[in-house]
Amino acid sequence: MLLLTGEYQHVVDNKSRVLISNKLRNQIDVDEHGSNFYLVLGANGILCLYPEKYFEQIALAVTPGTTAPDEAVVFERISFAMSSKVELDGQGRLLLNDILRKRAGLKDHITLIGVRDHIELWNSENWEQYVSDHMAQYQKQMSQARQVVLQNQNEEH
Repeated sequence: MLLLTGEYQHVVDNKSRVLISNKLRNQIDVDEHGSNFYLVLGANGILCLYPEKYFEQIALAVTPGTTAPDEAVVFERISFAMSSKVELDGQGRLLLNDILRKRAGLKDHITLIGVRDHIELWNSENWEQYVSDHMAQYQKQMSQARQVVLQNQNEEH
């Protein structure tokens, strides 16, 4: 199971490279998910980094027959055009594609966050604003989730 967690502050260097923290990389089982990544413009214009084998499963999940033919064509065109297979260099740095970086609006100070099955790259100030805007919602959902778990544990005993 892929369960990426944490938030990590980084600076994009003058060659458009960003370090992908060992703490994030060590959460990925290389045998199961691969050692390379796909850089993808994801939901809400957020730049995402998916382990290669996992992304390949996602890319093949929307095929003709599972959605309307026109929607499948649109998904394929945009998702494959705005995705690129990438390798980290020997120091664990990722070279950011200029076009994707521009589309995602990434500046020099970014925050990498683990989001279950992928890593998201945010402008640090945008991430802080997102956390501020959504903290109350998060706290409510966390409380509800804990109540469900505790209730299930009580029912088992």
